[in-house]
Amino acid sequence: MDTQLFHIFRNTPTGRETFLQSIYFCTLMGVAPVVYVPKHTKFLMYFEKDVVQVDLDGSYLTAPETAEKHARALAEAEGLDPGFYKPKNFTASTLPDIPVDFDFMCCPRSISDLTSKIGLGHIGSRVRRIIQSAHFPVLITSPSFRKWNSVTVFFGGSTNAVNALHLGFRIARKTGMKVRLFTQVEGSRTRDDYEKVIKENGLGDDMERYVDDWLLFFGGKFEENLYEVPHDSLLLLGAYGHGLIRDILFGSKMETIQSVMPNNLMVAGPNYVDRGA
Repeated sequence: MDTQLFHIFRNTPTGRETFLQSIYFCTLMGVAPVVYVPKHTKFLMYFEKDVVQVDLDGSYLTAPETAEKHARALAEAEGLDPGFYKPKNFTASTLPDIPVDFDFMCCPRSISDLTSKIGLGHIGSRVRRIIQSAHFPVLITSPSFRKWNSVTVFFGGSTNAVNALHLGFRIARKTGMKVRLFTQVEGSRTRDDYEKVIKENGLGDDMERYVDDWLLFFGGKFEENLYEVPHDSLLLLGAYGHGLIRDILFGSKMETIQSVMPNNLMVAGPNYVDRGA
């Protein structure tokens, strides 16, 4: 089975920008796009430990008679043959069930609010729920299409950071791009401490092969240090999710990243499974 990215298509100018980002990712990664053109503003995703109801705003139903045509034309212009998902199962007559066996999913920062209400620092609650539950990583796009030429992994040594590093090496293998690490050193930890975590997780060889820069900050404000991250880099982050507050927030550093960085983000949640290819 082909590696697949799931995309909910919105037939609007902003929806076009989001889909162009999916197309770019698919082209670089050799991934097949699977496009869902919604006919209803709600759908369900049945994850192993959670059922997520996604509530779309009305703009996702714009001009349904041209939506598939527009999506197909955008993909074919880049040499891709998109698949179109048609729901077969419904929990209710207007509540289709969407499968969750994809390898990637693309979302704007929010999939349930009008674009005019979305600020850079807002990731919608439904997107957060998907990230927390999915085995696949979620690509969260910038407001307008922008190419990325490198990969930056935010690595703090935790389990979720190791997930992000696995994902970074996965992307490096497919694209040939080099990986950059960004670490805000905490407490009395040293570079050796972080390298030990990497080696203990069997990633030492990949570090040698793919990483060409490691931004280690032993001081300074985290938000100010983010200036050193190139604007044309895909940012990879790991999200954790246990406990009431952590189900709502991703952690202070991740909240800062997603609120101030205009880059495209890809987030691996706590249930992310590294498939290697």
